[in-house]
Amino acid sequence: MAKKSSLGRGLGALIPDYNMSEVETSGAVELKIIDVEPNKDQPRKQFDQQKLDSLTSSIKVHGVIQPILVVKKDDRYQIIAGERRWRAAKNAGLKVIPAIIREYDETTVMEVALIENLQREDLNPIEEAQGYHSLMEKFDMTQEKISERVGKSRSAVANALRLLHLAKDIQAMLEKGEITGGHAKAILSLSSKAQQLELAKLIVLKGMSVRDTENYVKLLGKPKTDKPKMETELKRYLSDLENDISSHVGTKVKIHHNKGKGKIEIQYYSNDDLERLIVLLKNDNIFKNM
Repeated sequence: MAKKSSLGRGLGALIPDYNMSEVETSGAVELKIIDVEPNKDQPRKQFDQQKLDSLTSSIKVHGVIQPILVVKKDDRYQIIAGERRWRAAKNAGLKVIPAIIREYDETTVMEVALIENLQREDLNPIEEAQGYHSLMEKFDMTQEKISERVGKSRSAVANALRLLHLAKDIQAMLEKGEITGGHAKAILSLSSKAQQLELAKLIVLKGMSVRDTENYVKLLGKPKTDKPKMETELKRYLSDLENDISSHVGTKVKIHHNKGKGKIEIQYYSNDDLERLIVLLKNDNIFKNM
């Protein structure tokens, strides 16, 4: 049996009288659209233009079926939930919009706005993370408290907040949907900011899946052979070997080695020297003491 998400209880637990089925039929008033304004602290910053256009077309035909939720601010009204409906209603040319007016403190306004968007899955990962961060910064809430209020696990809140440690370029990719939260989690396992950005660009360029990304990160994390150190040790060994052979044959010796094969050069300086070397090389025991 599938586990029911605790997020679905978020608004009900936070605001006992917040019931969307009741909101549609009771307590709504009509407000002038020009008297309504967005909440500058609204966690949702980006709106899909295609979906907004579709909603605008629907509102032109059917009107605004579900009222927006607002609080009164001086002589104006600030949107808590329903900014997309308000935007679409403006685009459709409506002069008034149905609304439910509530009296909430600033903390509750922020919480309701965040939870309402989370329930609708309207937030991209960065907007969600920024929403949690605002609750922590403005209202001194802990991750545990946020977890309790929005109906998500503490680890989910913590993982979301980690996304704000990504470079701005990578955060922008998340906001645009070019990479997913799963990609971002894998990217964060790299300690180098340069590597993180390089990987993010590679994901977009090659269309890498989250699993591809995780495997790529694992490969980067494998210890690499210390090639320079090995080459130094090999050179030292070959040099010692050249000296040993030179001392036995009495002339300069050079070993040319490359990938397991090569050649040995033994110099001679006269015909007599060549004959001497030939005699030595014919002697099977020439290197027995090396």
